[in-house]
Amino acid sequence: MPLLDFIWDDPDDPEGNVQHISEHGLIIDEVEFVLRNPESESTSYSSGLPCSFGYTPAGEYIIVIYEKIDDDMVYPVTAYQVPEP
Repeated sequence: MPLLDFIWDDPDDPEGNVQHISEHGLIIDEVEFVLRNPESESTSYSSGLPCSFGYTPAGEYIIVIYEKIDDDMVYPVTAYQVPEP
């Protein structure tokens, strides 16, 4: 089921998720796009959190790891480019 709502920290918070994804060269719109249009979904081996894989509008294949808050709201924890399957 596509996710609809996202919790984003203050962009100026150096410990927040917006800053964290930007350190990986991604922006909020790209992360939200993949979460709404995943190619596949799984569970992160390192954290045990759910994750989605997909292509950004620019064609980058990324993973987004998130915490599920409720049926249609998530807190994106991190996102970064990964090799295509």
